[in-house]
Amino acid sequence: MIPQDTKNQILNTIERLGKASVKDIVKNLPEHRSRQWVSSLLSQMHRSGNLARAKSGRFVYYVQPDRLDLLDKKVSTKIANINIDENSVFENLNNSTSFIKALPENVNSILRYGFTEMVNNIRDHSRSDTFIVSIEETENNIVFDVADDGVGVYRNVMEKKKLNSEIEAIQELLKGKTTTRPHSHSGEGIFFTSKIADIFILESFGYRLRIDNTIPDTFIEKIDSEKGTKVHFELNKNTKKHLSEVFFEYEAKPGSFAFDKTKVQVKLFQAGTVYISRSQAKRLLANLDKFSLIVLDFQGIVTVGQAFADEVFRVFQSNHPQIKIEPINMSETVNFMVSRVEKPQFSYSTPGVS
Repeated sequence: MIPQDTKNQILNTIERLGKASVKDIVKNLPEHRSRQWVSSLLSQMHRSGNLARAKSGRFVYYVQPDRLDLLDKKVSTKIANINIDENSVFENLNNSTSFIKALPENVNSILRYGFTEMVNNIRDHSRSDTFIVSIEETENNIVFDVADDGVGVYRNVMEKKKLNSEIEAIQELLKGKTTTRPHSHSGEGIFFTSKIADIFILESFGYRLRIDNTIPDTFIEKIDSEKGTKVHFELNKNTKKHLSEVFFEYEAKPGSFAFDKTKVQVKLFQAGTVYISRSQAKRLLANLDKFSLIVLDFQGIVTVGQAFADEVFRVFQSNHPQIKIEPINMSETVNFMVSRVEKPQFSYSTPGVS
């Protein structure tokens, strides 16, 4: 129980200074008190809602709950990658400040999901000794960054999946269900985090994947980058979307709670504007047999080659009659090439419905 006179002295000091650290409070109390004692009292007052707080550099500052504008709305820390728990990492940041707790429930749940999924990936895949995390509130957005100096996400996928390039690794990650540890990971973390963000950026060893869901569009570019992986996530802090919406979007059968639908942007697999190679189609279709419904987005594709169309809409479909391929955003030329393919004749049934 905090003595009322001490509590009033602390509140009066913070009101006068605007924001105050433990050192400031110790200095302004009429009786000498240890920093540890004062820190304990301030933590109690924060937990009870009497004070708000945030970390700025090496110091934690306290303000009155209605003066959050005085606090730096950013928290960051460096973490040793030893027996870490991603939820504990989030909670430690959440408890060290007030702006995260003040977010709307739907925004907080999206932030928690994306942040913990990315920390989980670092823990299990990066082989990095340490990593740095930060969460920041800007004028319009809630932002988090996660960075390590490990093997790199693209090279790790290349190595484990025996792929030829970082571009192929990016292509696989964008399909969903791509993991290098199938016994303990579903391969959903990066996929769904990139879908729920407004802006999602994944950088590693010379390549940047940028997914802008406000347009929406996806970009891959060469960059100068050091080793390791960097994740950048942005979300409008007033968004009305909910985490469940992105999961529902990738259910082939609504209400099934199964991640059995994916959407692939065909343009990310192009080598030029015309698809003349059957091997390019095979690259696009690799590992998509894990899904019941495949949406192929032809936005930005002028035309496709006959061999490409045949491999996708006849050969693959004949070999996987249980999978439905749904092309969208086809130009007139692409639609013509696809319509010329002699497609297998069978009817689809909604998964789980006879």
